[in-house]
Amino acid sequence: MTAADFWEDNERAQKIIGELNAIKQVVEEFGAMNSQYEDLELTRELAEDEDDDAMAAELTSGVAALLKQLEDYELQLLLNQPYDRLNAFLELHPGAGGTESQDWADMLLRMYRRWAEKRDFKVEVVDYLPGDEAGVKSVTLLIKGHNAYGYIKAEKGVHRLVRISPFDASGRRHTSFVSCDVMPEIDDTIEIDIRSEDLQVDTYRSSGAGGQHVNKTESAIRITHVPSGIVVACQTQRSQIQNRERAMTMLRSKLYERKIEEQKKELAEIRGEQMDIAWGSQIRSYVFHPYSMVKDHRTGAETGNIGAVMDGEIDFLIDAYLRGQINPKNDADNF
Repeated sequence: MTAADFWEDNERAQKIIGELNAIKQVVEEFGAMNSQYEDLELTRELAEDEDDDAMAAELTSGVAALLKQLEDYELQLLLNQPYDRLNAFLELHPGAGGTESQDWADMLLRMYRRWAEKRDFKVEVVDYLPGDEAGVKSVTLLIKGHNAYGYIKAEKGVHRLVRISPFDASGRRHTSFVSCDVMPEIDDTIEIDIRSEDLQVDTYRSSGAGGQHVNKTESAIRITHVPSGIVVACQTQRSQIQNRERAMTMLRSKLYERKIEEQKKELAEIRGEQMDIAWGSQIRSYVFHPYSMVKDHRTGAETGNIGAVMDGEIDFLIDAYLRGQINPKNDADNF
């Protein structure tokens, strides 16, 4: 068995174990909620029999907590599209604006890492290009966990920041944009036709933190799919073989995502609908000045607690988007 085969088999085994654990967690969570319901029913009976105000208050708070758990549980069950359960690649690309937009990308990177930590998802930096003065020029994350793609796909689009720039000595207000792209981690069990003659493979030295091999050998990989112009890169694995495998996984994911977008576009043309997936289609605004507000333009969900959002409290935004997308009559979302 080659090293590549070992790592591939090991990753598949880990995925299967992860999926089994996720299913087990869903069943156990249902059992726990059922037990909570029975406890609350007993508390209700006691509160009525004894006319106890304290017990009634405990019952009210317990019911509210259980309803919140039920809402979260319902959303998990509704993530039933073919690739919702998979890991997800998330890419951030700053728009025009130099240091300001690159700093905004770094802020979003922190937000998504905090969100993933709160959900006990694992985050792996696949590719990272630091900014010239601050922030990042581009970054690719692999978010690992059951339904990772199902949740984080809600973040795909352009994110707009309005604030007084810390990089502007005049203290002027700036508007910055960062594009967030999300793809499921498509493994080689999904049939995506990739011909070797269509690939241009370049190797280079990693720009990450140093180590025994990193920065000393050309272990980093950049693959260009010539027919589509898609470019993927990976530099964080220990060997060139591992970086190539990860890059090929990213390429399969990108080609699959392009195929889905083409199918959706064809359906829209048949129906006479207009589907705007251009760079300028911002999905959310984060306003630090002259007031504090985060608003999702697709759902209307908003909050004035921008600090909590930047600390990863974005589940209410994701929840609002996903519930709005649950529509069995929308054939385009069934691909």
